[in-house]
Amino acid sequence: MTALVTVDLRDATPAFEQIRTQIASLIAVGQLADGSRLPTVRALAGDLGVATGTVARAYKELEALGLIESRRRLGTVVTHAPSSTTVDAEGGIYAKITELIAAARAAGIEDATLLALLRGRLRAGG
Repeated sequence: MTALVTVDLRDATPAFEQIRTQIASLIAVGQLADGSRLPTVRALAGDLGVATGTVARAYKELEALGLIESRRRLGTVVTHAPSSTTVDAEGGIYAKITELIAAARAAGIEDATLLALLRGRLRAGG
């Protein structure tokens, strides 16, 4: 799972928010199914090169959203199975993002530039 989550320390978005958003997205698109175990706070923090408190905060917020649950002896698990409607909607968005990336690369736009363009557009309200 750690290969699916990354943290860009140069990004203005706090690391805990990057982690929270990415895990929530993985749950929404069904890549992390109900019952899937997440890495321990310590293990994920070590893999990502961030403080354990950073991962703990992301997990706490995901738990408050009802997406994960920390269980004794079982660790932290996904507790929200996405509805088929959510998966279909996210799948469509995922396909469009994939098309956008392909178009940007074909146009010679670097990943960092594409991310900056997307962030600017999101801040402007779409």
